[in-house]
Formats: sequence, C-alpha cells, structure tokens
Amino acid sequence: MARAVTPDLCVIGAGASGVAVAEAARRLGASVVMVEKGTPGGSSLRSGALALRALAAAAERSAVAISSPAFGVYPEEAPKVSFRKVHDHIAEVIAQTAPQTGAARLAALGIELIRGTAGFVDPKTIRVGDTRVSARRFVIATGARTALPDIPGLLAVPYFTPETIFDNTRKLTHLVVAGAGPMGLELALSYNRLGCQVTLVEPGRALAHVDPELAEIALRRLRDEGVTVHEESAVVAIEARAQGIGVVIRARSEPMTLDASHVLVATTRTANLEDLNLDAARIRRSKSDPGSLSLNQSLRTTNPRVFAVGEAAGHAPLPHLSALEADLVVRAALLGQQTRYDPAAVPRLTLTDPPVAEIGLSEPMTRARFKTGFKVYRAGYAENDAARADRRGMGLVKLMVGRSGKILGAGVVGAGAGELVALLGLAIARNLDAALLAELSAPHPSYADLLRALGEQVAADRGLNHRLQRRFALNRLLG
Repeated sequence: MARAVTPDLCVIGAGASGVAVAEAARRLGASVVMVEKGTPGGSSLRSGALALRALAAAAERSAVAISSPAFGVYPEEAPKVSFRKVHDHIAEVIAQTAPQTGAARLAALGIELIRGTAGFVDPKTIRVGDTRVSARRFVIATGARTALPDIPGLLAVPYFTPETIFDNTRKLTHLVVAGAGPMGLELALSYNRLGCQVTLVEPGRALAHVDPELAEIALRRLRDEGVTVHEESAVVAIEARAQGIGVVIRARSEPMTLDASHVLVATTRTANLEDLNLDAARIRRSKSDPGSLSLNQSLRTTNPRVFAVGEAAGHAPLPHLSALEADLVVRAALLGQQTRYDPAAVPRLTLTDPPVAEIGLSEPMTRARFKTGFKVYRAGYAENDAARADRRGMGLVKLMVGRSGKILGAGVVGAGAGELVALLGLAIARNLDAALLAELSAPHPSYADLLRALGEQVAADRGLNHRLQRRFALNRLLG
C-alpha cells in the first residue's frame, strides 16, 4: 500500500557520512528518514578506514617480528601468516562496530529507516518503492565505488577492488596494484608485510596529494621494505594465462610484462548517483567533472533543498570528515546558517609506515598562495630521543608559518603523525602564534617534543629569545 512521509530531513544513504548527518539532525529534534538499499553502514564499514586499520594492525605484528633483531630480540622462527585468520580478525573488528550504524540503533535514535532504492520524482520528493518522501531538506550520502579503468583483458581475469579485497582468505603470491593513492599504498604495504610480493603501478606521482617532501620519506620506506613502485607508468593490458596473470605496463614509454598472481584495481572512484534521477530534482553535475555534483561552499546542490556529503560530494572517504560535514550541512539545511566547507581544515592521514598526516596548507599550496610571505620550519625525527629509542628516526615535522606568526599548515611523516597533526590542528583553529609551541609541556621522551622544538625555532628566528636576553641583562644591572 502506498504511503507518504514528510520528515524535516531525508538522508539518502546509510553509510558513515549519512548516519553522522542523521544523528546531528536528531540532536536538534528534527524528524529524520534514512533510505538505504543495502546494509546500514555501507561499504564504508566493510571496506573503509576501519577494515584497513585492522588489516594494517595484523601486518604490523608480522613487521615487528621481522625487525626485532635490531633491538636484540631474535624470534626462533619467521612469522607464519594465516590469511584466513587475518580475514576473521578484520571481520570481528567490523562486527563489533556494526551495531553503531545498525537498524536497531537508528530506530532507538528515532530515525526511520526505509529499505530500497531512492529516486527523485520532482525537486521536493523522492520515491522508494511504494513510499513517497517529501522532506523539507534532502542529503545525498550515497558514497562511491571504484571506477574500473578500460584495460584490455581485465574482465577476463579475477581481480580485486578496495571493496572486495577484504574478503580474501589466501596468500597472494604476487599482487599488482593499479593505483598508488592512499588506499592502494596502504593495502600494498600491508600485503607486503604479510609475506606477499607487491608491485605498485601509478600513471602519475605516487601520493600525489601529499607534500612531495613528506611523500618521498614514506615511499623510501615502502621501497626499503620490498614494495616495487613504478611511477609515471600505466597498466595497458592484462593477459589471462593457464597459471597466473600477465600484466603489461608501460613504464616511461618502455613496455614490460609482470608475472602476477592477482590484480588490485585501486584507481579513481566514482560517486553512486545513477539511481537518483537527478534531472527530475533539477540537480546539475559539475561542469569540470560530469561524474560529480555541482556544489557551493555549504555543500548545497543546484536544488536549494538538496545537499551532498562524503564521497557523493567528491570528498575522500575519511571517517573524521563525517562529523565535520554533518555539522556543517545540518546547520545550513535546518538552521539556515551560512556555512563553508574548507578542505584544507580537515586532517589528512595516510596509513603508510611511517604514516603521513597534514592539515591546513601544504608547502606547495602555501607557496602558490603566498609566494614568499611565509617561512618553513622543520624538525627531524632523527633528533628526537623517543624516535631514537624506538628506531623510528625516519620522519619529519614541518610548519608553514606566515609573517604574523600564524600557522598556515603543517605536515608530519613519522610515528604518531595523526596525534601530532591533531595538536597542530587545534593550534591552527585557535590562531595560536607558532612561537607558543615552545611553551608546550611535553614529557620526555615523547614525539610531542618535536612540536616544542619547532616552537623554539620560530621564537629564535623572530628574535624573541634575544629580547628576553636583553631584559635579563637589564635586570642584572639593576640588581
């Protein structure tokens, strides 16, 4: 029997981004309907950051065993990896988190969940099966999927994508990864540490989104651990064989064939927008990228009633971004406040080893915007006692500081990068003078001491220490 519902907000997609928006709206007392054609939690739960972190945790156990002789600890035998057990470990971690996005919890929060595929019938209404939803505002949170490249022979062989590789239960003799973005690199590192041969193929620069100075340190460690990285190269064909797979790549115009056992496609992603009937809602796509939506700074589409978040908005699949987007969109959609999404204000973390984290402007971004009106300060992990003790001296913290002393951006490659960037993000949000980092009461030994060292550099560079010395000299003369 057909029915009609008229909530304050309708969220299309019950992944991490959609759930965050729904929860934020309920905290205001708004009535909320969510539409989901699959399982609440979506691919962000099954193959997102949590699954990746669980896989990396298993790989780290193997890496520790291999590297322990440097500390004077000698395992009696090389680590043995059960990929079935690794799979079960990941599944258990996900199962523990699933209730947080499950139907029962949504119902307990007062969020109505409608199962099915949503499509707009007009600018104010969607249809889901026999149900019509006419909401004051809509939020598209349908996520994205891997866009399969047009590679001859790809469909003739079994292949993985980031959505399916977490179902793997077997050792992959030689995994060729097409795409050296964050997800491709993180998966490559984990599988290499679990005993698989791994080759990365990237048409451009690996970690292209990261400050090149930081990226080079992370990639150097990746290569040192045995991952082969082909930059400025492309997979041009895949050959099915009686045993294994032939992967033909063009490396700087030189063709070569890799003998592989498996292929992982980790290239570009495309938003899941096909079923929405956007034309009926008068929602236009971006002129520069027809695969994404045209959005303003508040993440509003060309239909003033409809917003978009997460990968549906063309953003990276970052769990910590969900809460920020949810707050921004709910305030704009339900409170009518002027909001602005600033991607530079969002911490970016790539789980290589050492991990890379950035916030604010990178050095290339700062140079493009300010030319010469800023300074870059660096502190190396090799000079930090905690890093020396942990044998993690391969790392760097850098600050981009404006003439006023304001921190314009920060980047870290090294142990604890995420935690250090979180502290620097607070300093940026509060407009703290970079020299104040010298007052950080960091325990010793700790990685936080790197921030104090940076603050001392800034203070010394601006002559703050010199002024204090002159004041001391004057006080000494006065008795």
